[in-house]
Amino acid sequence: MVARRESLRRALAWLLLGAVAPGARADEALRVGAPAPPLVLHSLDGRSIATRELLGKVVIATFWATWCGPCREELPLLSAFHERHRRQGLEVLGFSLDTPDALPAVREVAAGLGFPVGLLGSAYAGAYGRVWRIPVSFTIDRRGLLADDGWNDAQPSWTTERLRRIVLPLLRA
Repeated sequence: MVARRESLRRALAWLLLGAVAPGARADEALRVGAPAPPLVLHSLDGRSIATRELLGKVVIATFWATWCGPCREELPLLSAFHERHRRQGLEVLGFSLDTPDALPAVREVAAGLGFPVGLLGSAYAGAYGRVWRIPVSFTIDRRGLLADDGWNDAQPSWTTERLRRIVLPLLRA
């Protein structure tokens, strides 16, 4: 009976994950305090930056687009915060949801930011799911654990107060 329940639980998890993040495994589900699913940013300058290579740093993975007003308001704030705290081990990775034909506009926005930016290339971000709302960000602590799940934030845009509340304690740890 216990084995059957476990099989049903796993099947349900696979069905639910498949609806949210095709190809994601049940053990890669987003859970604050669990290992953060991997992400790789293919930056506009040709680098590949993997979150798993950033262990020891606090990482903010932010998803945005040039046509998103709240994103355009948030990006300068996030860039300034990154500049102030990069020596403490803060890394920000900017994933643009723009299409390749909007690359000139993405480059223009990226030129004013102090962190790497790249095109996501799809609406799906692996185990983070289909990016259906922007801006949305995910914060990973120095140990590679998910510290903040942007899908669960009622107000997902970064504000000075939210950065202080979520990110500063991680930088001090």
